[in-house]
Amino acid sequence: MNLKIRPWNKDDLESLVENANNYEVSKFLRDTFPYPYSHENGIDFINFANIDNPIHLFAIEINNKAVGGIGIKPQADIMRKNAELGYWLGQNYWGKGIISQSIKEVVDFGFKTYDIERIYASTYGTNIASQKVLEKNKFKLEAKIEKNIFKNGEYFDELIYAIRRK
Repeated sequence: MNLKIRPWNKDDLESLVENANNYEVSKFLRDTFPYPYSHENGIDFINFANIDNPIHLFAIEINNKAVGGIGIKPQADIMRKNAELGYWLGQNYWGKGIISQSIKEVVDFGFKTYDIERIYASTYGTNIASQKVLEKNKFKLEAKIEKNIFKNGEYFDELIYAIRRK
C-alpha cells in the first residue's frame, strides 16, 4: 500500500465523490460535509481546499487514488497557538492504519509549519474508532462535553483530544 498526503486536484473529483458519498463516512462529520455528496460538492471542496497558503487540506492518496481527506486548521485570536485536526476516509479503506499514519504526518506538518503549541481534534462520543486512532497517535483526552453535538436529529457527546508540541 502506497500512502501519500498531498494537495487535492481536479483529477481527484471522481474518487472524492465515490468515497465521500457514503452515509457511514458522513455520519461522524460536520454538516458542512454533506450526504449525499454530489459532484458539485466535490468541485466546490477541491477549489476551497486549494485557496490557502500554505495549503492545509490534503488528500489521502492510496495507490495513486484519493480515498480520504485530512486537514489542519490554524486558529485565530486567543486560540492562535492552536490548530484543529480533521479527517475522513472512504469506508473501503477503514481498519488498515491509513488514518493513523496520515495523522502522524499532518501533526508533524502542523508543528513544523505553524507557530502553534497544541493540535486538537473533536470526535463524537460514539465514534470509538476515531478515539482509538487519536490515542494511538499520543493525543490525550482533554474534555468531554455532554450532548454538545446535534447531528441528524440526535444529540451526541463531544470528546476533545489534543497533542502538544514537545
